[in-house]
Amino acid sequence: MIRTAAAVLLALALAAPAAGPAMAAAAPKVAIASFAELATPLPYPYDEAANANAQVARAKARAKARHKLLLVDLGGNWCGDCRILTATMDRPELKAFMDRHYEVVLVDVGRMDKNLQIPGHYGITDHLAGGVPALLVVDPVSDKLLDGGHISALEDARNMTPQALADWLAQWTK
Repeated sequence: MIRTAAAVLLALALAAPAAGPAMAAAAPKVAIASFAELATPLPYPYDEAANANAQVARAKARAKARHKLLLVDLGGNWCGDCRILTATMDRPELKAFMDRHYEVVLVDVGRMDKNLQIPGHYGITDHLAGGVPALLVVDPVSDKLLDGGHISALEDARNMTPQALADWLAQWTK
């Protein structure tokens, strides 16, 4: 009996980090049920000419000063899932949540061949093999990647619901 209880507790403890912090903020309720309800045309949010290193450094400094998490959104304007994610994060109910908890920076990765030094800094050197969008949730104080192993969880965003996207983003917050 004691061994069984210990095994259950160990299994729960090992599974907990994959679900994010235990005291995550509640996700906002997203008013749309389908991505078909997003305003069109969808935005082209990634600045292809931006200096990604400078953008990330500025966002990290703001996140640290404002006691927020850094969210690095790696993607490209060619990617429908990236554009859906960005349009969903721009919805008023989710934008307010994001503004409270994250400093968001969008980084154009071309066709997985550009600005790869950004994920590389966090140990991701596989040319984003999981696909994009790839989101890096970073503690700006320790510069530690918090969502390692989950960075491409939203690469198939179009097959999720807007609420599922909000829930995923909320799990990393405090």
